[in-house]
Amino acid sequence: MGLLLKEGIDINLIKSAFLAFSLIGFSIILINTFQIFKNKLPNYTLQLAGLIGNTSFLGIPIAIALLPSTTINFTIGFDLGTTLFAWIFGPIFLQEKLQKKNILNFKGLLNALINSPASRGIIGVLLAYLFHLDEILGNYLWIPARIVIALAIIIVGTRLGIITNQRGKIFDLSEEIKFSILLKLFILPFIVFLICKLLNFEFYQSSAVILQAGTPTAISTILMAEAYDVKQKIASKILFTTTIISIFTIPILKILINGAN
Repeated sequence: MGLLLKEGIDINLIKSAFLAFSLIGFSIILINTFQIFKNKLPNYTLQLAGLIGNTSFLGIPIAIALLPSTTINFTIGFDLGTTLFAWIFGPIFLQEKLQKKNILNFKGLLNALINSPASRGIIGVLLAYLFHLDEILGNYLWIPARIVIALAIIIVGTRLGIITNQRGKIFDLSEEIKFSILLKLFILPFIVFLICKLLNFEFYQSSAVILQAGTPTAISTILMAEAYDVKQKIASKILFTTTIISIFTIPILKILINGAN
């Protein structure tokens, strides 16, 4: 909310949010429609881990560090689109009872939409604009927003520390987990790169969304897996592995983006 009030809601943010939301949704449909992809990613935990990135805790700090401030709305927009999809559809996908019934629970969907962190932030911003408090709240919330962004790295590190203390071999990866990691760190950023070329995004705009697409798996995936008791170990392994590998892939991704300019 602090970032949105400070930077404002514009067409770039909406465009980036729509790109993230629709890309993840289309990818989920594609994976579950074609058996060749379904065999590689047979459950929703693998699919969400391969598509939902850590855009809040890592993506935004990385963008602030590497990109001009003028692209922050593209970064925030991609984060909003990803977060909205994750918290609206993630719980629905992971509830096996709903999957078996194959019934779309519109009440549950509405509750998920309202309770999504991204939705709450957007509602707060709209209320601030409605009561003409956007400038005042933006200035007050900007400082805590930056503090939260700085502390976000600590949260990621703490979570990884907890995972490493869990039983089982972290790097004992099945073929499905390896494919999910490949999708998250390599295939998805490449797809976003092609979309940016197709839509004629400017260089820094492309850089913002590609870097967001290349972030490691989001912590929300393991939180949802734990909440619904669905394949927590798989989610933990993908979260841990993609975060470690991304230390190398994100700088390489930035170099490749610069080279492609």
